[in-house]
Amino acid sequence: MFVVSIAGSPSVRSRSGVLLDRARRWLNGRGVEVASYQLRDFPAEDLLYARFDSPRILDLVEQVSRADGLVIATPVYKASIAGALKVLLDLLPERALNHKVVLPLATGGSNAHMLAVDYALKPVLGALKAQEVLHGVFAEDQQIAYASGDSPERLDEALERRLLDSLEHFHGALARRHRPHDRNLLATARWSV
Repeated sequence: MFVVSIAGSPSVRSRSGVLLDRARRWLNGRGVEVASYQLRDFPAEDLLYARFDSPRILDLVEQVSRADGLVIATPVYKASIAGALKVLLDLLPERALNHKVVLPLATGGSNAHMLAVDYALKPVLGALKAQEVLHGVFAEDQQIAYASGDSPERLDEALERRLLDSLEHFHGALARRHRPHDRNLLATARWSV
């Protein structure tokens, strides 16, 4: 299985990035290959001037076309997703997420921003024809502690459980895509009318 992760925060240190790193490590631990992208990987001029032919954009498009799923993380600013993330998603082809499973992750200052994923991100993912957009995870900033000194980053216990549940669901959705279809199933099935 192959997944693309996109970190939607323009900041070097971000709580949504912490969630995405946790997701990547969890998926790697289950044998899922993850290609990771951050907004900072893309030249600002390519995003601002919608350079569809940018080598970095073309690389992302190629990786997304190969992927079984995507994990997208964004901070919520002013009740919406990061603007630069929206610009990046606008550079993907119209049907880029066709046959893909998507797990959205978001962070914000308070749970008042929880619906930003439903109202700002999911419509964009739908426009890109995502096959299945999972419920995802919203975390309040206070639920995530950055790494400091010898201490690794830390998630609130309830958030950790929600993230693990969402990742299990995502992994199951990816696995369903890889389950071989039994061509003899119809021949051996018993039918009643």
